[in-house]
Amino acid sequence: MTSAPALHVVHEPDGEIDLAAAEKAAADLLHALGISTDGESLRDTPGRMARAYAELFSPRPFDLTTFPNEERYDELVLARSIPVRSVCEHHLLPFVGVAHVGYLPGERILGLSKLARVVEHFACRPQVQERLTKQVADWLADQLQPKGVGVVVEAEHTCMTLRGVQAIGSSTVTSTLLGTLRQDPRSRQEFFALTGVNS
Repeated sequence: MTSAPALHVVHEPDGEIDLAAAEKAAADLLHALGISTDGESLRDTPGRMARAYAELFSPRPFDLTTFPNEERYDELVLARSIPVRSVCEHHLLPFVGVAHVGYLPGERILGLSKLARVVEHFACRPQVQERLTKQVADWLADQLQPKGVGVVVEAEHTCMTLRGVQAIGSSTVTSTLLGTLRQDPRSRQEFFALTGVNS
């Protein structure tokens, strides 16, 4: 089975990462909140904060390699419980959970690990869950041109569980369905049944 030329995927940040400036800004934030960084245990915290956020906002590049669907496989391909970690763009607090990503193959199929890579690619930036869900689905539909795409994201948002309403244990579920998975009730029902999410 021969593969197509790989598409190298890299997310370019809006600007260059300046760790020194980020560390100074983190120190200023802590001081403004009345937290001293003079003690031994907090002395390096601004630098750790800067490096942590730089890591959260820097997805790894990957090659999206597709293969001819020589067997003409036409049933659902689904990767369940892909770990998701992102940062809410409203409070810059993490949200974590899982994504279920599936597609109905057309002329080409995709390496299964790449489904997780696509989720990571769009999660590594300030996000809202609704946009993240749609970006993953739209990107797969554009790159793979399958008969259908389905994405469900289930996540806990610390901006809702640790502050404000403090709704500990709550989770948010979003979905995007395209093509046959949106148009055909039986395909849609199969997708949701296999993800474990009630339709």
